[in-house]
Amino acid sequence: MSIFEILARIVLIAIGVYIVLRGISSAMRTFVLPRAAYDPIVAALFRAVARLFRLYIKVRHIDTYEGRDRVMAIYAPVSLLLLPTVWLTTVLIGFLLIYWALGIGTLFEAFSLSGSSLLTLGFALTDTFLTKALVFLEATIGITLTAILISYLPTIYSAFSRRESAVAMLEVRAGSPPFVQTLVERYHGLGRLDKFVDLWKQWEVWFAELEETHTSLVALVWFRSPQPHRHWVTAAGAVLDSASFIVSALDLPRDPDAQICIRSGFIALRRIADFFGMEYNPDPKPDDPISITRSEFDIVYKALADAGVAMRPDRDQAWRDFAGWRVNYDTVLLSLAAMTIAPYGTWSSDRSVLHTRRSYPIAQIGSQNGVRNGQR
Repeated sequence: MSIFEILARIVLIAIGVYIVLRGISSAMRTFVLPRAAYDPIVAALFRAVARLFRLYIKVRHIDTYEGRDRVMAIYAPVSLLLLPTVWLTTVLIGFLLIYWALGIGTLFEAFSLSGSSLLTLGFALTDTFLTKALVFLEATIGITLTAILISYLPTIYSAFSRRESAVAMLEVRAGSPPFVQTLVERYHGLGRLDKFVDLWKQWEVWFAELEETHTSLVALVWFRSPQPHRHWVTAAGAVLDSASFIVSALDLPRDPDAQICIRSGFIALRRIADFFGMEYNPDPKPDDPISITRSEFDIVYKALADAGVAMRPDRDQAWRDFAGWRVNYDTVLLSLAAMTIAPYGTWSSDRSVLHTRRSYPIAQIGSQNGVRNGQR
């Protein structure tokens, strides 16, 4: 065997080892690492699947939101189930190169041995100690990757169920789509304007869980609600707007729980936005522009006053206070609504614009335009 052949085999083994380790690392970062971590393999897969879904929507001329929602409802599950296939294929190719470099016959014979070992089929055999050890190692990796996925699915669907329970209950309180005016009118009609504290505490916990699950289990961002008119982004926006409006415009005692809920909410949305590389002002000024206009605020203020709700007499100050809260989450809320193709939601997806795509870990839907803080 010449020096050139030896070097070629060493290079093939090194490439094979790298490919195997890259596939294992991708699975670990996605399913095991308990924090947000960008992975190019996962990103490439989700982008490729997103392009296929966009192409399908375009070819079938699906123009309504309901039609797009039905198609996109299976986008995240399909992408998620394709991940193990990609990882197993990566491991198969890596070991194929290693076996071939070690002299396991032809390329096809190396492929047969790698596939038989990875899927524990056992139809391809080898005689040397080194290759047998590699066969056992590859079989262990294949079983481990499959076991990780099996244990991962209950985790992600448990988090999805907890998220959607609160979203569904919000519809009872704030209508469909949920909106601050509906929420206040219903609480006022029941004589429970002093009982918002329970709602704020519930959603403070919801936002904390949202931040944890939607950055460590990123596929959850794309899981849509069982009902097409519900969505976690529009629900989050409605709660934040309600808390901001109530503490600013309603003539009620100071409510620290509402303010804590707002802070919990915009921190959670910002963390998710950070994972997707969205641009926003991390330290906005209270008088920075927002996507809500003063006339829109006044319409809700007047409607609630006409319904008999006690409002703060200084409407100008109420508007400034509301804008000072809204500016903290305005940009990220609209960007997330655009990215996830959220259904219609007043003061959120009804004005969301398609945002700048940078190096996002998961594919974005639609063309991209820049978003700036408070601009429509």
